Amino acid sequence: MRTFPIGGIHPHDNKEWSKDKAIEILELPDEAKIPMIQHIGAPSNPVVKKGDKVLTGQLIGQSTGYVSANIHATISGTVTAVDAYPNGQGQRRLMVVIKREGDEWMPEIDRTPDHKRECTLAPNEIIDKIREAGIVGLGGAQFPTHVKLSVPNDQKAELVIINGVECEPYLTSDYRNMVERAEMILTGTEIVMRAVGVSRAVIGVENNKPDAIAHLREVIARDNYKGIEVMPLKMRYPQGGEKQLIAAVTGRQVPPPPALPISVGAVVCNVSTAIAIYEAVQKNKPLIERVVSVTGKHLKSTHNYLARFGTSASRFFELSGLPEGDVKLLNGGPMMGRSVVDTTAPLIKGCSGLTVLSGEEAARGKELSCIKCAKCVSACPMGLEPYLLSKLAKMQKWDMAEEHNVVECIECGCCSYTCPSYLPLLDYIRIGKQTVMTNIRARAAANKK
Repeated sequence: MRTFPIGGIHPHDNKEWSKDKAIEILELPDEAKIPMIQHIGAPSNPVVKKGDKVLTGQLIGQSTGYVSANIHATISGTVTAVDAYPNGQGQRRLMVVIKREGDEWMPEIDRTPDHKRECTLAPNEIIDKIREAGIVGLGGAQFPTHVKLSVPNDQKAELVIINGVECEPYLTSDYRNMVERAEMILTGTEIVMRAVGVSRAVIGVENNKPDAIAHLREVIARDNYKGIEVMPLKMRYPQGGEKQLIAAVTGRQVPPPPALPISVGAVVCNVSTAIAIYEAVQKNKPLIERVVSVTGKHLKSTHNYLARFGTSASRFFELSGLPEGDVKLLNGGPMMGRSVVDTTAPLIKGCSGLTVLSGEEAARGKELSCIKCAKCVSACPMGLEPYLLSKLAKMQKWDMAEEHNVVECIECGCCSYTCPSYLPLLDYIRIGKQTVMTNIRARAAANKK
């Protein structure tokens, strides 16, 4: 079985806590706080005001640029506020607040359970529907999908890769989608193939999900999904990273930024994104909900919920039963997840799981001096020098950090995981990356003047 060639680690996957929990439909929240920024790019502009009545699926936030995404009402009711509220990291973000009144949907949305496979739309019509539906990458990156599928005229797509790796420990939402919603994934894959003009697609799945691999292959054979294959991959974190998955499937290396996956002929979408594409194109349904894992060793119960965006994190934790004592709450998994410091924060498009760690599990070792072991260099899947990048960020040597390609860091956490001195390598590298990217954007803006 294939894998990517550079770096990587093998943390315990800890998926046994929720992998066998079937998808449950979470009851609707009484109130939904829906952020106007749930994607990479420009924030959306609210098109509703306090006192307006809205239907489920109605546009409430208009994209404000090419790299941006529409936002839709996830419940029906009355808009009670358009104001700034804290997100999971405590940062205040503009949100539309809706008080639920029933569950009335926009009339054009097809809510029947019937599977609709045939798609006769032209590629540009497919991409327009995806853009209107506000679909972004649901693997965590939140990159607007219509941009990814708009292949530049000077480049050509050769292969669609569907990311079913889900290598982040604990999380199982993609796995449950593959086991329970394979037909939607496969039809969504066909739609992506049609949109970018290719005849071959590969669904990459790590070999710790044998039943997902078997089920997808069974449905492909049974329903004659031509040109789509399932490729088992060796377990290796962070194989779900876009560049790592492309290398594993094709053997090709995506060049450094500003090069994109299309530069090696690949278009990559997550399995959950494929479902959202199917629903948008075939059912006229905007992106208003997703499957999210609520997991952890010490929870009273674990779940995989199909939940509406805007539902507060506290609701998920209430239903799962937090353990007593100190805990760490994560938006995501333990490797790439961000701490949740405000449980009133809403579920957003990029959240595939909420993980609860005990205080003992979350505790960091005492920080010691670097012993020059180079384990962080060996583990880095991007071929970077984490020990150096973290020092440069700590010393605020931003130009040198840029020269040493800090922006190529994918923030996977392999460096911190392997460091025997418990150095907070990723923490400093994140600061350096964010600062350097800000400097790059400022230079670009100045050059335009």
